[in-house]
Amino acid sequence: MKAVTFDRFGGPDVLTYGERPEPVAGPGEVLVRVRACGINHLDLWVRGGLPGLEPELPHILGNDVAGEVVAIGAGVTNVAASQKTLVNPTLSCGTCPACANGDDHLCRSYDVLGRKRNGGYAEYVVVPAPNCLPYPENLSWEQAAAVPLVFLTAWHMLVTRARVRAGDDVLVIGAGSGVGSAAVQVARLHGARVIATAGSAPKLARARELGAHETIDHTHEDIAQRARALTGRKGVDVVVEHVGGRVFEAGVAALARDGRLVTCGATTGGKVTLDLNLLFGRHLALLGSWMGRRSDLNDALRHIASGALSPVVDSVLPLAEARRGHERIEAREHFGKVVLVP
Repeated sequence: MKAVTFDRFGGPDVLTYGERPEPVAGPGEVLVRVRACGINHLDLWVRGGLPGLEPELPHILGNDVAGEVVAIGAGVTNVAASQKTLVNPTLSCGTCPACANGDDHLCRSYDVLGRKRNGGYAEYVVVPAPNCLPYPENLSWEQAAAVPLVFLTAWHMLVTRARVRAGDDVLVIGAGSGVGSAAVQVARLHGARVIATAGSAPKLARARELGAHETIDHTHEDIAQRARALTGRKGVDVVVEHVGGRVFEAGVAALARDGRLVTCGATTGGKVTLDLNLLFGRHLALLGSWMGRRSDLNDALRHIASGALSPVVDSVLPLAEARRGHERIEAREHFGKVVLVP
């Protein structure tokens, strides 16, 4: 089969398009013909050699897969050959106390397709049969591949962790990212007033099209000052953050009393300065959010199937041009998801 692999860590130039052996479905697994695969920032981190992952090389990236089941392994009863599927990218043991409690994202063996296990930058991929979800028929292949990881993450951040409520003022940092574009919609769905940030006029306009009530140009405006001005100096009730560094600090400064900041990443830096007087004086909650539960994705998919939530596709590229997709994301030129098609 054709696939994009890398055999050493580094920049986009380490990605190579070529032939790889077609995988075979083992017991409890299915072979999926990949029709589209979304690119996530996680792919860039794995390719760059994120400490602690150490995938077997050569490695195939790709978390978000939409495709067709073409073969099933022994013992599989929940799917059939020729069935269309949207693949849940999260992997867990299914038997530990965390999994039994529905907190599969806290499983000690938790992983994501394409992180250590080979993923969807290929014509075929093997996945656990329970990960094959019903295909949302209102979406194209490319749209479906823009759904899983970002809506799973955004739903878990806003609904499960921050417990967003109708009437909340919600500040979404980086609306042009996959998670940001999903978070704007999830917050709006729950009746919040959404303030979204982005780094250019076209991206700010796109954020408003997605449902943001107000926008902030984070390239030229002070995020905290502007957010407070837009809320009558009250501050926002929820901040959705995935950047880290000074942006995290600005998010904390933008919070109202009893506000909640939820973060799922640190793309610009993991070290921040925190004034504890501000933390307890304003009764703030700072929440880490790691991926999400399977139930979070199922909840989001119901609203995607109804059309209340919509995946945002920035661009579609041939699989052979995966390197160009990584370069586009690293240059922050995208709004929404870059999707690869074999």
